Amino acid sequence: MTGYGLATADYANAKYSVEIKSLNSKFLELNLKFPKAFSDKELILRNVCSKDIERGKVSLSITVERTSGEVTGATINTALLAHYYNQLIAVNDQLNANSSNLLQTALTFPEVISYKEESVSEDEWNQLYKIFTGALINFNKFREDEGAVLKADLELRIKNILSYFKSVEELEPKRISAIRDKFTQFLDDAVGKVNIDQNRFEQELIYYIDKIDITEEKTRLKSHCDYFVQTLTSKEANGKKLGFISQEIGREINTMGAKANDAQMQQFVVGMKEELEKIKEQLLNVL
Repeated sequence: MTGYGLATADYANAKYSVEIKSLNSKFLELNLKFPKAFSDKELILRNVCSKDIERGKVSLSITVERTSGEVTGATINTALLAHYYNQLIAVNDQLNANSSNLLQTALTFPEVISYKEESVSEDEWNQLYKIFTGALINFNKFREDEGAVLKADLELRIKNILSYFKSVEELEPKRISAIRDKFTQFLDDAVGKVNIDQNRFEQELIYYIDKIDITEEKTRLKSHCDYFVQTLTSKEANGKKLGFISQEIGREINTMGAKANDAQMQQFVVGMKEELEKIKEQLLNVL
């Protein structure tokens, strides 16, 4: 499910920003990007995200913009650099070698460049955690709003399937009569009415009609649709469960289509399949 949450705040001459974004995914794929000073807090952030987000390809980004003008970065040991550089010049003159890269070479020697280890106070971490919590709240609110739209769309698709289903129910009695008339006319034309064994004809007709009977499929399809709507209104994350129910709905629709033996009924079945495909696409966005 897609989502977006942003929270910012100023604290101790710095501006903190926490941004959370997610795209559709069957599982939770969490990517964190934050300053090195907060690296020891990664496990805390991951645990909270895993518990609160559940699914999605999630990107969590934390940025800190210092406003005090304080510069933190690499430090060059100029005395040690000069010592290495002078030694390189002496060796270069002795060997009469190319001296164009001596300074660059000296900069690569051990301990010439050192990096200051960044650290944060407990107060600074607590402030950042509050901002992170705010971004997470905004992120979940975004998902809830999108979820309400998805719920309405899924309910509409199920309603459309049941509408096609009702048309199939109304058509079914006429279908049986049409099949009987079709077979009777075929036998009349082929062997003549007087040559038809009515008892055998009735037996074969009953056997064939039983093979194409869709009473069980209708019962199960209606039950699956009702269960889908019931699950949809649950407060729990049921995206996977809805996916399984949609598979069962599809199974009944396909069987109904295989048994239809009627052009108009097939059209209604195709309509149900189209609505079901839209449901499956939307379920990729549901937790």
